[in-house]
Amino acid sequence: MIKTCAVLGAGVMGNGIAHSLAVGGFRVHLIDASPDAVAAGLAKIDENLATGISRGKTTEADARAIRARITTSSALHDAAPAELVIEAVPEVMELKHAVMREIEAACAPDAIFATNTSALSVTEIAAALADPSRVIGMHYFNPAHIMKLVEIVRGLETSDRAYEVAVEVAAACGKETVLMNEAPGFATSRINALIGNEAFYMLMEGVASARDIDKALKLGLNHPMGPFELVDLVGLDTRLRILEYLHGALGDRFRPCPLLVKYVKAGRLGRKVGRGVYDYP
Repeated sequence: MIKTCAVLGAGVMGNGIAHSLAVGGFRVHLIDASPDAVAAGLAKIDENLATGISRGKTTEADARAIRARITTSSALHDAAPAELVIEAVPEVMELKHAVMREIEAACAPDAIFATNTSALSVTEIAAALADPSRVIGMHYFNPAHIMKLVEIVRGLETSDRAYEVAVEVAAACGKETVLMNEAPGFATSRINALIGNEAFYMLMEGVASARDIDKALKLGLNHPMGPFELVDLVGLDTRLRILEYLHGALGDRFRPCPLLVKYVKAGRLGRKVGRGVYDYP
C-alpha cells in the first residue's frame, strides 16, 4: 500500500482531494503554482476541519493529525516523493499534458498518475507520457472530502496496477468506487451536463425561475441540489468547457445553451467569484 500522495492544484477540487487523502492516513503534498491558491486551499481545509469538529464528525485530536499530514508547495518537482499523484488542474488538455510531462520527469518510474478530469479523455491525457499505462482517471465529486463516490476511469492503456492503486487509495479514504471504461463524460458528468444544460434552456425560455426549477428537482426528483445550485458550486466556466467537449464528441444534444455562454462571458462563474446564477454576498 502506498503512503505518500501529491495533489496538483489547490482549488475547489484539489484541496478537497488532499483533505480526503489525509483523512485516509496518507501523507499529502498539496501543490499549486500560485502561492495565493495554496494559502486559500489550506485555509479551506482548516475551515472544513473546524466545521467537522463543530458538527461532531471528528475530534480536535484527529483534526490536528489530519492537518499535520498535509504539506504545501508551489513547485511541481516537490511531487517527486509521491507514489500517487492526482492532478486537479483546469480542464484544458494542453495544461494537463504539460503537468503530466513535468511530474513524469520528477517522480519515480513506478509512481501512478491520476487525473481528476470530469469529462476529458484519460487516454489522450496519458498520451503525453512515455509510459501511458501509469495513468488512470479518479473523478472525485464536490465537496471531495465528503462525497462518497470516486469514478475510476480506465484509459486505453491503463495498467492493472494503476487500477488497483486507485481503488485501494479510494477505499482507504472511505470512498465507494465505480469502474468506467473511458467514454466522453463517463457516467456522472454526461448526465449532469444534460440536466444542467436543459435547465439553462428552461430558464432562457421563461419556463420557470431558477429557484423554482431547483426546488422542483429537489422535491420532485429527490436531487440533493438543484441544477443551478450545482453549477454555481462546480463553476459555470467548468461546466461550459465540459459541454463544449461533449458537444464535439457526442453531437448536438450537448450544444451549450446560449444563456450559459452569456453568463460565463459576463464573469458570472459561480460561488468562487461570488456570483453565478445566484449571488453570494
